[in-house]
This record gives sequence, structure tokens and C-alpha cells, in this order.
Amino acid sequence: MKIRTSFPYETTHQDVRIPLSDGTRLYARVWRPMTDEPVPALLEYLPHRLTDRTAPRDWQRHPWYAGHGYASVRVDVRGHGNSEGMPGDAYSPVELSDGVEVIEWLAAQPWCSGRVGMFGISWGGCNALQIAALAPEPLEAVVTVCSSDDRYDNDVHYSGGSVLAVDMHARAAAMLASEALPPDPLYAGDAWRETWLWRLEAVEPLVHTWLGHQTRDAYWRHGSVCEDYGSIRAAVLAVGGWHDPYRDTVLRLVEHLGHLPDDRVRGLIGPWPHQYPDRGLPPGPAIGFLQETLRWWDRHLKGIGPGASAEPKLRSWISDSHPPATVYEELPGRWVGDPSWPSPNVGFVSYGLADAGTRSRRAPSTGPEGTPGSPGTRAEDAAPVLVRSPLHTGLDAGRFRPSGDDADLPPDQREEDGKSVCFDFAVEQETWILGRPRVRLRLTSPTPRGQVVARLCDVAPDGASTLVTRGVLNFSARRGRDKAVEWTPGTTEDVDVELNGIGHAFEVGHRIRLAVSSAYWPWIWPQPGSEAGFVLDPAGSTLELPVREVTVDAITFAEPEQSEPLGVVIPLTLDGQRPERLVVRDVAQGEWRLEVNPRYGGTRDYPDGLEFTEDAVDTYTINESGPLSARTRSDWSLRLHRPELPWDVRIETRSEIACDATSFSTSDEVVCREGDEVVFHRTWERRIPRNAG
Repeated sequence: MKIRTSFPYETTHQDVRIPLSDGTRLYARVWRPMTDEPVPALLEYLPHRLTDRTAPRDWQRHPWYAGHGYASVRVDVRGHGNSEGMPGDAYSPVELSDGVEVIEWLAAQPWCSGRVGMFGISWGGCNALQIAALAPEPLEAVVTVCSSDDRYDNDVHYSGGSVLAVDMHARAAAMLASEALPPDPLYAGDAWRETWLWRLEAVEPLVHTWLGHQTRDAYWRHGSVCEDYGSIRAAVLAVGGWHDPYRDTVLRLVEHLGHLPDDRVRGLIGPWPHQYPDRGLPPGPAIGFLQETLRWWDRHLKGIGPGASAEPKLRSWISDSHPPATVYEELPGRWVGDPSWPSPNVGFVSYGLADAGTRSRRAPSTGPEGTPGSPGTRAEDAAPVLVRSPLHTGLDAGRFRPSGDDADLPPDQREEDGKSVCFDFAVEQETWILGRPRVRLRLTSPTPRGQVVARLCDVAPDGASTLVTRGVLNFSARRGRDKAVEWTPGTTEDVDVELNGIGHAFEVGHRIRLAVSSAYWPWIWPQPGSEAGFVLDPAGSTLELPVREVTVDAITFAEPEQSEPLGVVIPLTLDGQRPERLVVRDVAQGEWRLEVNPRYGGTRDYPDGLEFTEDAVDTYTINESGPLSARTRSDWSLRLHRPELPWDVRIETRSEIACDATSFSTSDEVVCREGDEVVFHRTWERRIPRNAG
């Protein structure tokens, strides 16, 4: 990583309040080049508190852009950080309309040329796309990183129509804790306490809304730009990582933004996790991402430079075969370029499951009493097989949104493969895949509800199994995500499962493995009756791989560089840090528990005197007794302390989800203290009908 200390422009920064039409003022930090000439403005718009939580990351890029001739602006969403107003739902109409007003305010400033770009990662990448779909006139270019174009089926809530227990729960709990944080008196002034207490009365756990919409209804269609790609007029650079769950958005944007001129849409997918590609967090290699975006801004906001016209429309990383591990500093592989998406370099190749060379299997059975068969069944034995996975299948899935930590990625999949039905295909010549694999399965379900999970693995000659990609289908969503249709028990249907996109090269001598399971906890919430599994008929089932032509493409990137860091200090403590992922098995009780430390930051000392401490643990439990034993819990503890004021605030939250056959039960609690005084305490209990998820 190169730290840039000199730039074409000297810079300055100041904090301002941006007025909205209803009188609310949003807190903003503006970095500007010291010049008398108006310059374009770049906006990053988030709820994640610019004076503390995102401050270290903000200082890596906003001053860098200012040093290259842009006014770079970071704004807190209404009701968050030091912005006024009440917190609301993610991507609410109010949040998006506020964003449009901010863009128009920026364009009207005397230091702005009237041309605005918008960028962001995750939440900020999503609302950049959604605001682009509203087409405010000054917004001419967007860089969206690790974002979603489909809020229902490609976000933290649902996958294939199934509830994402692992991230719907964790995300809702994290947002509850975040929304309970107060404004900072150093920036908000004496009104901070009144504003805080006012906000707390309006806080509502987001899980109530998210679980209340279990099919793709109007709630999820709002903000999903896939509903109308044609509404986007700004130039779009879409960026993702193969280890980020949102990466398919990049492929869809490149495909569906064809109404834009040729140089106004580009896609870039690297080996990265849910992080900006210049931060150097594993897996790498990292790239000079700020330089890439600068060329984008220069072309579309200043009208200078060649822009993207000479580049492939999609640049992707193809990883080589590699042994399984939970972290890689860098993955082996290479960059490739494709002129469009779908690409003329990619064609689907079909593998019949009845033709698999080996198959680990469970013996055919008409009910739940089937017994395990022996691995290595020959392909000619293509009789239907019972798929009935243990309910704790999925504990080795890895983190849903990897962020560069040591336990993020899936370990060796042999144990998970042993709980699945597997179909292996020998790799006789190097095989590159790029895109979304597809599986068609002929299934017979003995119950009206259930789910199927398909994992694609790269199996080395020594048997090590590396997860490549995966996909999920809730049986009730098999005829569309907008409806819930129960399966008629005992009947046979063909279902299609689309796996997440990937770029991967299978090495000669390895095996391509399709592993099929009936459970995947805690990624997806198990369905009532799903412990019975289902019967799979290999004779009517296929795996289709998007096989890419093997090419040598001259694609390179500059070395990563950033501006000088903010100077946040992480103090050493005597307390040992809990493991990132800990699996506990209670043999006598038949219970499995996964404890996750999300590693959001620990204790940090800021240059402005703030001491910020946060600690969290997410727990996922399931019992062999049945799928209705599944439950989740998240505990958060946060402290904001300014010794010089003095100011000391603590927040503790608890969030739980459990279920029965007909309902989800949620329980949430928030306790806020100023010093030793409890200033707010509230609990919520809800029962939410289980109509699909």
C-alpha cells in the first residue's frame, strides 16, 4: 500500500449541516481542493456515523479525491450520527428523497461545477444505485461497490426464498445497536441528549419488517433497481468481489444497462471480500482502486481522459484451484476481460448427474427411515437417492459477508460433503468457469415444505474439498419469489437452482463436485418437516457450468494507494479476544451451537479524544430433535467516552429469534446509560406468521 502525501491540489475540510426542505439538517464533512475554480462533487451517503465508525475509512479516500480536484463529501443519513431527524427503515423513500436533495444542494454550491458523482460500498453502494434510478439531473456518474440491485433475493434478508438466518438476524441486531447510539456532543452541541432521547422513542427493530415480508412483494420491489434498469441515466461502474454475497449485481448491471452509451457502464469483479478493493484485506490481490475510479470521474464529470472506452465491459478475476482455507492473503489466478455480458467467450456445458463418476449417497427410501449408503457408488447405479442431511449441515459454510478476517471463508468441505449427496466429474482438461452455474433437479418431497442447497466444490487428488460457489431454493419459491406455493407431498417436480456467480479454473486431475443437501444452518432457516429430506432422481437432473474460453488477457492495475490515515489507535488490552467462529457440540443433548465474533472494531482511540468500544457475539443454535429447535441470539455492548467533557454513554442490546411451525418469535431489548443512570430501557416481543420463510 502506497500512502500518498502530496497531490496536485492542496486540500481543506470542514463540517457543515445540509438543510433539507422540511427543515431537517444532515451532518456532512466536506473535503475540497484549494482552488478558485468550481469542481465536481462526489457524495458518499451512509447511516454509519462519519465522526467515528467510518472515519478511518473515510480518511483513506475522501482527502485523496480532494487532492485530485474533487469536492468529496460524506453525509450521515437522517436520524443517524450527528444528523437531525428520526431513524427509519433501510432505503426508505425518505432516505432516498433526502439523498436527491443533498445532490441538488451540492450542485448549487459556488465551489461546485454543478456535476455530481456518487459512490459507496454496501449500504452506500445500494443507495447510490437507488438514487441513480430516481435520476436527479446533477447526478452524472456512480461507483457502486458490493451492492445489491435486488433487495429481496440478493441482500441480507432472503436467498432463494429462504430466510437468511445468519445475516438477517445479525444485520437487524447490529442496526438496532447502531440506531441506539447518541449524537456526539463535540459535534452536535448541547442538544445531543434531547435529540438522543427523542430518537430512542422512535427506534423499532428492523427484523419486524423484514420477517413480515417473506415473499418478493411491493416492500422489496421498492429500491430494487432490477425492477426498472432503464430508469438509470448516470454512468455506472459496478464493482464486487467473488467472496462478497452481492457480486451477482455486477453481472446483472453490465447485462441490463445496455440502454446507456457504451462507455457508461463497466463491471469489475475481483477475488475480494465485502471491502473496498484497495484496502488490502484478504483475499487479494488488492488493486489501485482509487486510480480506477479517478479515471471514471475524470471522464464522466470533467470530460477528460479516455475513460473506459478502451476497456472490456467486464473485467473478472479467475482463481486457480487452491487448497481449502479460512483465509488467503492472495489467491492464485489472473484477470480476464469480456466485451459484454453475457459474454461470447462463455457457453454452458451440461453434466448429467446420472453420468457422474462417483456418488456419495444415501440409499433410496420412501420415508425418513433411509440409512446411509457407502460412498463411491458407480454412475450406472442411477436410482433415485434420498437426501436427508443432518440439521447442523452448514456450520462450515463460513461467514455470509466475509470482511477480511481470519475465519471468514469456508474450511475443507469434506465434512459438509459427507452430510450431502455428492456427484463428481473428472477434470480431464483445464476448465474455466465464469458466471452463474445452474442446477436442474428432479425431486420428490414427502412434505409440503423444504429446501434444497447445491454446493459446487473443487476436489483435489488428496480429497481436499474447496467450496467454489453455492445456491439455495426454498420449495415454496420454486414458481417465483413473489409467491409461496406448497409442495404436494409425494409428487415429483423439476426445480431450478441458480448458484452465485464465480470465476474459477478447475485443474486437470481434480474433480468437479456437486453436493446437494436438505439443510444449511445457519445460513437458511430450516422449514417445518424438512428433517424428512427429499428424493433426488439423477436421471432427470443436470449441472450446467458457464465454461469460459481459456485466454491470455493483458489486464493490469496500478498499485493500491490512499491518503494519510486518520491516526486511530487500537490500545493493547489484557483481555483475550474470543474466537471468531467457535462450534460447540453438546453430545448428550444433541445440540450444536455456533458462536460468531463479528469483529466490528473493538476499542479505538480517536485523535479528537473519543474512546469508542464495541463488542458483539452472534449465537446460532440447533438441536438434532428437529428444525423447530433453531434459534438465534445477538448481544451488543457499546461505549462512547470523552474524558475531557466528561461524557460517558453505554448501550447494551439483545436480539433473539425462535420459531414454531406457524410463526417466528422475536425478542429485542435496548438499555442505554449515561454514566450510571439508565436513561432508556425498552423490550419488544413479536410473533410473525410464517407464511413462506
